[in-house]
Amino acid sequence: MANIDVDIIIVGGGMVGASLACALKNTSLNIAIIEAFEPSSKQQASYDDRGIALAYGSQRIFESIGLWEQLAVHSTAIDDIHVSDRGHFGVTRLSAQDENVPALGHVITARSMGQVLNQALSQQHNLDIICPASVVNLKQHDDSVELILNDDRHITAQLIVAADGAQSTIRQLLNLGALEHDYGQTAVTANITPERAHNGRAFERFTDSGPIALLPMSDNRCSLVWTVKTGDEKALLQLSDSAFLEQLQDRFGYRLGKLTQSGQRNSYPLKLMQADQPIQHRTVLIGNAAHSLHPIAGQGFNLGLRDIAALADLLAASGDDCGDPRLLHDYAQWRQDDQDLTIDNTSSLVTLFSNSNPVLGHLRGAALTLIDILPSAKHALAQKSMGLSRKQPRLGRGIPL
Repeated sequence: MANIDVDIIIVGGGMVGASLACALKNTSLNIAIIEAFEPSSKQQASYDDRGIALAYGSQRIFESIGLWEQLAVHSTAIDDIHVSDRGHFGVTRLSAQDENVPALGHVITARSMGQVLNQALSQQHNLDIICPASVVNLKQHDDSVELILNDDRHITAQLIVAADGAQSTIRQLLNLGALEHDYGQTAVTANITPERAHNGRAFERFTDSGPIALLPMSDNRCSLVWTVKTGDEKALLQLSDSAFLEQLQDRFGYRLGKLTQSGQRNSYPLKLMQADQPIQHRTVLIGNAAHSLHPIAGQGFNLGLRDIAALADLLAASGDDCGDPRLLHDYAQWRQDDQDLTIDNTSSLVTLFSNSNPVLGHLRGAALTLIDILPSAKHALAQKSMGLSRKQPRLGRGIPL
C-alpha cells in the first residue's frame, strides 16, 4: 500500500476530531482523519443517543465553522436553568432573557451531531478519511511525525492531533503522563419523558450521592444524567422502567410532574484526567485525550470545542509549517488558563455538592439563594455556564466568543 503524506493527521473521527477538521475546511492544509470505526457503526461510541449540552459559546463556534444551521435543526434550546439541592432550601435560576441571549445553550443527541459532522466531512475537499484503521506505532522526526497503521500503511505529517479520547493511543505511545482521579461515582444516562412540558428548562438537582441533570430535548423528552456512587448503578440498570422512574422521582421531585417514560439506560464511570503535557514534538492532544471531566457542570465537550477553536485559529495562519513548536507553545499557553480553571471549578463542585455533611448542606442552600438574588453573581455564573470568556478564540473571523 502506498504511503501517505499530509500536513495534519487527526487521530479520532468522533465529535472533537470531526469538528476540528470542519473548522479547517477553508484552509490550504491537507488533512487526514484516522478513525477505528465506520461512521454508521454502533461501536462508535461518540455517536450514540446521549444528549450533548452545547453552551452558547459553543453555538457561536459552530456558527463560525458554518455548521450551526444544520445542527440547530436537531437541537432544543435551553431557555432557563434551575439549580437546587435536595433536602435543603435555596435555588438559583438562570435565564436567557436575563442574559440577553437567544438561549443559554442547546441540547442535541450525539447521534444527530454525528450525522451532521459526517455529512460535512464527506463534502470536504482538503480531507482524506482513513477508516476503519487504528494507529499501532509512532515515529518522531525533526520536521515530521510518522504513524504506522494496523494495515502496515505509513502516514507522515507535519502535525499530529490526538482526538482519540480519554484512553488516547497517541498519548500512550508517547508515554505522556496524566493526572487521574476516580470520583467513585458513575453516571446513569437515559432519555426521560415527564408529564409536564419542560418549556426549555434544564434542571440540575444536587443530592447526597451526586447530581441529577435533566436537559430539555425534542418531543418533550429530557436527557437524564444521574450520578450515583459506583456500584449503585448496577441495581438501577436492572430495575424495570416503572421502578427506575419511581426511584428517580423520589430523588428529583415533581417539578416536571410525574415521570412517565424511560428510554434505554446506560452507565459510565466518572474520572478526572488531565494530561501532564498536552503538546509534544509536532503533536497536540485535544478534547478528552487532553482532559476528561465530571459532567456536573456540562463543560466536557464545550471545553474540547474551545480547544478546537484556538487550534484552528492558529493553524489557519501557520504558514509553511503547521507543526512548528512555537505554534504549539502558543496554543498551550492560550488554553492553559481556561482548561485549569474549568477543571478546578468542576472538581470543586463535585466535592461541595456530593457531601452529606448537614452544615455544608445549609451553606449550599444559602449560597444558591444568595446567587439568585445578586444580579452580578447570577450573571457571572451564567457566563461560565455559557462558556463565555474574554480569552476565548475568534477562529480568525472576528467573532468574539
